[in-house]
Amino acid sequence: MEAYQTLYSPTFEAVNKNQSIASRFFTWCQAQEKNRLGWLGLILAIHGCVLTPITLYIIVLAGNNIAFWGGAMGAMAMALITNLAALPTKITIPVFLFSIIVDVAIIGISLFAIFSH
Repeated sequence: MEAYQTLYSPTFEAVNKNQSIASRFFTWCQAQEKNRLGWLGLILAIHGCVLTPITLYIIVLAGNNIAFWGGAMGAMAMALITNLAALPTKITIPVFLFSIIVDVAIIGISLFAIFSH
């Protein structure tokens, strides 16, 4: 006879404490596959309507450096191409985050150029 009862919950997932932050992030990205269209809309809205216009405006204020224009357009293209190619979220979300980092770096360098004169 069994002296104790084993409880089983189908929604419980044991978290491996030895997983790195990156592996947990990519696991989360794979779990977001069911929300892929929402991510597509969010990425295109943030880049096309908010981040890229702000980045380009600051580039123009800083003196129209062509390298910054290419970087801003490249960041937008990265996010756009991965979404239009219907790649999985384990690729599109990290590319989106990297493109945000590129835009923020361009904004930071441009603002430094504006205020250092």
